[in-house]
Amino acid sequence: MKLIKLWLPVLLWAGLIFYFSGIPGLKTGLEYDFILRKIAHVTEYFVLTLLLYRAIKETFKLSAVKLFIYPALLSFLYAMSDELHQLFIAQRKCSALDVLIDTIGIAAFCIILKWRKSS
Repeated sequence: MKLIKLWLPVLLWAGLIFYFSGIPGLKTGLEYDFILRKIAHVTEYFVLTLLLYRAIKETFKLSAVKLFIYPALLSFLYAMSDELHQLFIAQRKCSALDVLIDTIGIAAFCIILKWRKSS
């Protein structure tokens, strides 16, 4: 039961990212559409990294370094796979810039985690 509580949120969040990536020509229709979508990228991957950190921390006995690296690496790999997924969706494209923006969310989580651990 503990594993379900830890890993189900990860799977649901990853599924939500996959779902939104599968919507052809996804736009908000608002004036600041581009900025809003990029903020969404940062937020999506911040949350994914947070959920992965929580699940990995409570599932495995890892060193502090590995516990820091694994959630970030898995989130980054998912960001890359998500962009590849978009190659197959009408009106979507694979964008290295979006992976970079996703990485900002991942890095933000890591920076906050490091800051909290050092205080």
